[in-house]
Amino acid sequence: MIKEISSPNNSLIKNIIALSDKSRARKKQGLFIVEGLREISLAIKGNHQIDTLLFCPEIADMDALSTIDDAVEKSSVTLEVYQKIAYRATTEGVLAIVKSSITNLQDLKFLPSGQAGPKQNPLILIAEAPEKPGNIGALLRTADAANVDAVLIANPKTDLYNPNIIRSSVGCVFTNQVAMASSADIIAFLKKNGISIYSAILQESQPYHTQNFTTGCAIVVGTEATGLSQEWRDASTANIHIPMQGEIDSLNVSVAAAVLLFEAKRQRGF
Repeated sequence: MIKEISSPNNSLIKNIIALSDKSRARKKQGLFIVEGLREISLAIKGNHQIDTLLFCPEIADMDALSTIDDAVEKSSVTLEVYQKIAYRATTEGVLAIVKSSITNLQDLKFLPSGQAGPKQNPLILIAEAPEKPGNIGALLRTADAANVDAVLIANPKTDLYNPNIIRSSVGCVFTNQVAMASSADIIAFLKKNGISIYSAILQESQPYHTQNFTTGCAIVVGTEATGLSQEWRDASTANIHIPMQGEIDSLNVSVAAAVLLFEAKRQRGF
């Protein structure tokens, strides 16, 4: 049975706004908001459980909505209500409340496609203390394009389910294995599993293309403002840089990550 909501003051609508606006509410309730059919479909594919689905009949593609499990609780909302809770300027008229699913370092699985047993050469992207949700989303999109084995956020400054991260990642927050932990814990995890560390810095570093990325390795990037901490520089197997030929000395963090990851993929024959 589909519920109908016509009042912006409905308690569910108020809670959706709180979940969109406040990290504290997301953490306390273990819920977050996903907007858009593609993003919701990717969340389901990534084994995230939908708590409630809301749609606006005046906007939503009802045929597409029929592909979502009938067991999911659905509510119909008026255009006025939907415009109040919609985060994006362009929208598909569908929004979901989704249950959080936090991955710990110990939960990461590095299994080659179609084979059993541990993967010997995982490729991991690590971002230290990224502050801008848009940059995190772009990194997740880059990681998806390169089909990395995991994305690790070291010393996170925001929660993974910030609406700006979901929006800028176009749902790739659900297509990657993503874990958050301190730099110290991630470094210990990498060393325990024999995974080489390549830290992207400008000083005392080697050109990225001179390194061997065919074994299990993690490529580490920092913020554009301050770069990587000394902790990562000291832990590195090698520090690497992308040679610049123009006037500036650095790239946007997601662009730099793409250059490094796809060199690793090239070396691995993909």
